[in-house]
Amino acid sequence: MANWCSNTVVFEGKPEAITAIQELFQAMKNKEEDEEEGQLPDFITNKNGGYFFNSYWNEGDEGIFQYETRWSPNTQVLQNIADLYKVDFVQDYEEMGNLVYGRATYTDSIVEDIYLENDDFEAYQFDEETDTYHFEGEEYESDYEILETLLERKIATL
Repeated sequence: MANWCSNTVVFEGKPEAITAIQELFQAMKNKEEDEEEGQLPDFITNKNGGYFFNSYWNEGDEGIFQYETRWSPNTQVLQNIADLYKVDFVQDYEEMGNLVYGRATYTDSIVEDIYLENDDFEAYQFDEETDTYHFEGEEYESDYEILETLLERKIATL
């Protein structure tokens, strides 16, 4: 059984390209519901992974999609979509079972993938007695704010 990686992607480009991508995601979602299996765009010839599962988006959010992949993000598939439609994107992803947390940015056909490493995850501790996380002298109910802080710091240093 796969660990599920949660992904959010925001495409940026000409409105007609974003509309076409919206239609692509709708078609993949419809096909997934019919076939009950993950989907790739028809123009992706390498079927070695990166399938989209459980895609959704909020009403009115053009070019912003949430979905799941197995084990890791599907950044290469997103690059193929972006290249076809001549757009850029930002992908946020996480799969905490394997300590995967990061952001891939694709601008002018260049991908920059920034992610947390083992040392980053060791920067905070979980207290089982109080069910809280401790980071830099502060207490948190969830580790997501800590992870976002660590990722933002890493992005700022590049």
